Amino acid sequence: MGARNFILIMSLLLGLYFIILMPFTVYMTSKPYVEKLGIIPRAEVLQVVSADQKQLVGASIITKVVMYFGGLLGTEQSKISLPPDYQAMSRTLHAAMRLDPYNMDGYYFAQSILVWDVRQFMIANNLLESGMKYRTWDWSLPYFAGFNYAFFLKDYANAAKYFKLAGDLSGNPLFVNLTGRYLHEAGQTEMAISYINTMKKSAKNPAIKKTYTIRLKALEAVRSIENARDAYRAAMAHLPASLDELVSSGYLKKLPADPYGGKFYLEPDGKVMTTSKFAFSK
Repeated sequence: MGARNFILIMSLLLGLYFIILMPFTVYMTSKPYVEKLGIIPRAEVLQVVSADQKQLVGASIITKVVMYFGGLLGTEQSKISLPPDYQAMSRTLHAAMRLDPYNMDGYYFAQSILVWDVRQFMIANNLLESGMKYRTWDWSLPYFAGFNYAFFLKDYANAAKYFKLAGDLSGNPLFVNLTGRYLHEAGQTEMAISYINTMKKSAKNPAIKKTYTIRLKALEAVRSIENARDAYRAAMAHLPASLDELVSSGYLKKLPADPYGGKFYLEPDGKVMTTSKFAFSK
């Protein structure tokens, strides 16, 4: 009887597994990446439980975030398949960098997502400034911070400070020029193009490289319109009323396409903008 009861109990358990757990397993497998990112313990807790494996744990967490975001990129370039959970991504990256502040992948990804998509410029700069205490030889961290201060925050004093540090570390005259040149508000689109080119060349993850390629195309389109606008203003002594006027007057051969799916237009002060706001529709 004991053996029969045991077999009966095991049969019931197996039956319950297939009835309840198997559908749940299939559901978990098919869950969107937004849910799959999950909850990461606080950095203080991770530092304790990871013991002497902090670098390995930190790298695995960063890889998880990269895979999560890469899974959200649709096959089409004009949209993201699911809305990213940027707050969870930010928390996860910060926890990972607390474990391993030398891991460059985390800084690249934070600069790409926190700055351009989440637009949390100071959070990204705080992370970069923290990394500078550890990666003391690395010119790219002060370069990223300098760009954020100049292009987004319009804090040209701090921009010059970090571009100078990038120049001292790299010996590259480009940063010497940036230190002086971008204390002024002129040429910001050119600065952005130069910056995105550098980021694109440094990026190793295909998903991140893809986002930089698209952003670069958008900025180059803006610059072509700005060149036409400036030539028109120099000749006519006033701004064009619209982009169509630039095309009809021959200053712009044709209106460039916005790779984000929007349409470019001129604001009353002549600034070139797009209906997409340089972001994919969701």
